Amino acid sequence: MANSTDTLDTGVIINETVDGIAVNAKKSAARQSKAETLPRPKPDTYIWGIYIMLLVISVIELFSASSTEVSAKNVYMPLIRHGIFLVIGLGCVLGLQNTHYGYLSRFAWFFAALSLGLLLFSYFFGIEINGAQRAISIAGFTIQPAEIVKLTVVVLLATILGRHQQPRGVSTRGMVEAAVVVIIFGGCLWKNGLTNTLLLFGVSLSMFLIGGMKWKKFGIILAVYGICAGVLYVMKYQDDKDSEFDNVGRTELVKQASDDRSDTHKGRLTRFREGVHPNDPIDDYNRQVVFAKFAQANGGVFGQGPGNSRESARLPLAFSDYIYSIIVEDIGLVGGVGLLVLYLFLLARAGRVAYKCSRAFPAFLIMGCAVLIVFQALVHMAIVTGLFPVSGQPLPLISKGGTSVVVMSVAIGIMLSVSRFAVTSGNRKAIKEELKELPEDMQAANYSGYDKDSSK
Repeated sequence: MANSTDTLDTGVIINETVDGIAVNAKKSAARQSKAETLPRPKPDTYIWGIYIMLLVISVIELFSASSTEVSAKNVYMPLIRHGIFLVIGLGCVLGLQNTHYGYLSRFAWFFAALSLGLLLFSYFFGIEINGAQRAISIAGFTIQPAEIVKLTVVVLLATILGRHQQPRGVSTRGMVEAAVVVIIFGGCLWKNGLTNTLLLFGVSLSMFLIGGMKWKKFGIILAVYGICAGVLYVMKYQDDKDSEFDNVGRTELVKQASDDRSDTHKGRLTRFREGVHPNDPIDDYNRQVVFAKFAQANGGVFGQGPGNSRESARLPLAFSDYIYSIIVEDIGLVGGVGLLVLYLFLLARAGRVAYKCSRAFPAFLIMGCAVLIVFQALVHMAIVTGLFPVSGQPLPLISKGGTSVVVMSVAIGIMLSVSRFAVTSGNRKAIKEELKELPEDMQAANYSGYDKDSSK
């Protein structure tokens, strides 16, 4: 039975007894106070589950799609190389989930400037991949700066929009700053690939809508994006026409043609409009489209089984830009739709966490990362199934590609950090503790969040 003695005026430390065991009163009070403190929630288990499932699919399907890279000496070498980047990505996820997301706002501009510098460096000193000078080779590894740029712009946009969040949405100044950033980075991405530029525009527009942008302003920014893209495209096309009349040698003309991607864009759009017909001869221009359709048709409803792909040996870039067609061939329409639902569930889960955030910045951050991953997955699937023109776009966390795997893993790590450290309970004391980790200009409330009154 518990009992305690009265306080004495002599300064003697009074002990209380619990079931006959003496304990210090101060220690007991400290333990009670600690027990009343809400424990820091763990990272979202649903996001972790989706991430693990994508990794499992990646290992199985990439090995199935890498038949053209298998050598007699080591049939597992493609899987080993891919596994190394998966492990590196897993390390990034584990590290970021234990790092407070508030640090990202402090270094957002630095990382954005660094990624832009790498992108520009690749244009002048990079190596050519698939007809475009877009990569940097360092110590035998190839880095794709465009993949890094997309994520750093998302973090930068979340910082800008979070700083300018108001009760009725993001302020006009915040929208203008964000739009200027997207236009600058989009203009630099244009030479790297039209699809990457459009993807960046789409992600930014989605974040604007999440921030509460009115439809009138949304239409204005959409028109500005279109005008900027049109002007840039016309300028590149005019440069092409002028070069035809320059008195330069054939070698220089060939170099100019390889450096400019406008002809490639026009050719792909033309072939997309014309389509592929059963009697068309297979050539270098339609080879990917034809064999991708063969793979999907061979998969049927339930597929041929993992590792039983027939078209992976004939389909160019089956392990990266067209891996979804191999997935459908292996596990059928049911597996292809299931993978689509898995990505969409990731977006839905991110929306649930964002809705519960008390601050605007983490809400923008987790939604931006989720939109980037899901949009890129949808674009990849649309290209493979023939809904979009042919373009190189990896399937997030599944396609072969070290830079893409690591960058998308970082995005998952950021999402887990938000789910762990952003306050979702509406507890006022916990919100005050969270504000201590955020700069003063990043403490705007999430007015569309779970507990609007908690910010008052």
